Amino acid sequence: MSYLETTKDVYKEAALTPDVGLCCTTNPIWELPGLKIPRIMQEMNYGCGSTVHARDLTNNPKTLYVGVGGGMELLQFAYFSRQKGGVIGVDVVDEMLEASRKNFKIAEEQNDWFKSEFVDLKKGDAMNLPVEDNSIDVAAQNCLFNIFKADDLKKAIAEMYRVLKPHGRLVMSDPTCEQPMNDDLRNDERLRALCLSGSLPIADYVKALTDAGFGTIEIRARKPYRILDPKHYPTDELIYIESIEVAAIKDPMPADGPCIFTGKAAIYYGEDDYFDDNAGHVLLKNQPLAVCDKTAGAFAALERDDIFISESTFHYDGGGCC
Repeated sequence: MSYLETTKDVYKEAALTPDVGLCCTTNPIWELPGLKIPRIMQEMNYGCGSTVHARDLTNNPKTLYVGVGGGMELLQFAYFSRQKGGVIGVDVVDEMLEASRKNFKIAEEQNDWFKSEFVDLKKGDAMNLPVEDNSIDVAAQNCLFNIFKADDLKKAIAEMYRVLKPHGRLVMSDPTCEQPMNDDLRNDERLRALCLSGSLPIADYVKALTDAGFGTIEIRARKPYRILDPKHYPTDELIYIESIEVAAIKDPMPADGPCIFTGKAAIYYGEDDYFDDNAGHVLLKNQPLAVCDKTAGAFAALERDDIFISESTFHYDGGGCC
């Protein structure tokens, strides 16, 4: 049995018998006017963060969500679009698609604005999406890509890139791990399916996105997720796993490389009212400006004694230099 077949079995079981402990999201449930999320959707929230951000969802975007879970994030996306087929949900597990359909009927009863036809559920997998080229404004996946091995991950990211419109965005939440994992962990198909042993370092995760052509990367959150300890897992040392929330934007790739925002800021505190580097970046005196890592490096290379560059906070919420 391949690791992908093991994954299908795990989520078939999770569709038939909801498992609250399958994933461990630390995000609170959205509380928006008129939005009620059925309890069954909350119990089937098999993610490690959130991919729903209001600033991504203006002007009725066409939205794609891969790996539907119990339908909770599909419902949240539909809240912002409210149109027939405005949201597409894709999953390879028949039982998960059927569970979502049933959950949407409950959501209709609890939300007078919602209709099941707002969400178009389709059978398909992340490496062969049943979606046209350049047709999606916002694509999303939650705790799915970390399951894939390297070649499959490359295919899945390429598929998301293919279906996105120019300047569209891929919004994701996945576990990451900065420590090395032994082969017993990496090769355990069930642990991989459970979103644990496939976790990559953040730098490798980001590189996979920029290698696919995404010109802008935003790391929006970085949070504690799980512990793999020697008492319960095949490891001699305690391994700490975090979850990150990331947006990869289908911007043209800059000639000097991608803009990767990891939560750095620059502050000018010199004698003038502002500092202009003549490269498109203006720092107002004593006003922090969010900068991508590339721009932060360029400012640091100036070796000025009146510009401060912060460390990465791994939290970025828009604006800044680029």
